[in-house]
Amino acid sequence: MNPHLQVAGFFESLGQAFGTVIRFIVESLSSFFGLFGNAFSGFIDGMSKTLGITPSFLSIVVLIIGLLLLYAAVRAFMRKAIIGGVCWLFLGLWILSGLIT
Repeated sequence: MNPHLQVAGFFESLGQAFGTVIRFIVESLSSFFGLFGNAFSGFIDGMSKTLGITPSFLSIVVLIIGLLLLYAAVRAFMRKAIIGGVCWLFLGLWILSGLIT
């Protein structure tokens, strides 16, 4: 038997082994991150149903902005900045009340 064919057969089987390992890793990571994607999607759907908002990217961004404004109000109240806290509170509640139907 030709020694070049034996070497080619060895590297072919080595390539198949590496390909199998790489495919296993990629499929495992894909299913692992797919679980996170499904969990995040379920969380967004459940939260949007409870709040009565559409599960769109814009409404989620507006929700986050409203919650950040409420957080700023709490921080202002903790610093004893009453006027600033009231302004942040009203702005946050105004945005969230416009979002939640």
